[in-house]
Amino acid sequence: MTGTSTVRISEHRVAAQLAAIFAAWGMAADVIEPTVRVMVEADLRGIDSHGVTMMDVYDTLRRDGRLNLRPDIRVVRETPVAAVVDGGGGLGHAPSVKAMDMAIAKGKSAGLAAVTVRNSNHYGAAGIYASMAAKAGLIGISTSAVHKAAIVPTFGTRAMFGTNPLAFAAPASANRPFVLDMATSTAAIGKLRLAAMAGKPVPEGWALDEAGRPVTDPREALAHRLMTPLGGTREMGGHKGYGLAAMVEILSSVLSGGSIAALRGEAPGAYGVGHFFMTIDPKAFRDEGEFETDLDGLIDALHGCPRADPGQPVLVHGDPEADSRADRRANGIPLHPDQVGLLRRLARDGGAAFLLEAEEGA
Repeated sequence: MTGTSTVRISEHRVAAQLAAIFAAWGMAADVIEPTVRVMVEADLRGIDSHGVTMMDVYDTLRRDGRLNLRPDIRVVRETPVAAVVDGGGGLGHAPSVKAMDMAIAKGKSAGLAAVTVRNSNHYGAAGIYASMAAKAGLIGISTSAVHKAAIVPTFGTRAMFGTNPLAFAAPASANRPFVLDMATSTAAIGKLRLAAMAGKPVPEGWALDEAGRPVTDPREALAHRLMTPLGGTREMGGHKGYGLAAMVEILSSVLSGGSIAALRGEAPGAYGVGHFFMTIDPKAFRDEGEFETDLDGLIDALHGCPRADPGQPVLVHGDPEADSRADRRANGIPLHPDQVGLLRRLARDGGAAFLLEAEEGA
């Protein structure tokens, strides 16, 4: 998020503020650390819809009694190449970090591994978990169901899936890792929140009303919460996005034993969201270094593709996030005044110190 109305706050100050609010809510310390780490990483990467902006949603979940702030995160099923982690009804960041750490260790040992999480909730940006594997020299895959249905199937009028993100990351040698991180809706719900915050319309084709007509007012779109699958219309390939959303639901919910969005009612209590993590060790298939070298060649070829616009380089997935991360680590995370106001309100209401005053006025 950029613009003259934003203020730049250091990642450490943002992390301290989030940690203070979570502590005031009564969240366990060993849950706070990975939660804050993943949230701040999302903002560093420019995925503004999955960092500070999510605090309003988390506060609502907490107030509605749908969030266990002191979850018992435990492994409930395990083999040498697979495991199931119970998230204890808390936010998804901490059990997901645990699950991907397990998948990395098992993947290095066996060549392939998969770990699922159930009884969880929103876990932040999918690409962060896939990137954990790439940093460890493995291919990483991460998918997640979502606590509320939002994607309307092709030819339908009712939301049946969440925005169901999926991510894939692979390590290169000379280049940065390839990191694909995408929602299976045309746009993520968080982008509607950011548009509403900025007072800007959203593109036609992102969201629908209850009659299936396009909506461009982000506040109206948030009220309906009816998103098109990736591609939008049937003619533009929306049925493919619908299929991808269903695939993510199967891996994240059906495989883990998590709650299935299309079958979930509005009963009180935790939503029971599921996640899926997989790792692949390239050394199980290629001699050491061959995969990374060939991936470097592919990435270099993509960067060298002739440009349609001389002023716009051809990018590879992960480039914008890596560039954003470098900028924001050096210059701070840009926060909109509404985001700063949200953190101030949550700190005040929870009895936590507000730590952004100095930098906000700088």
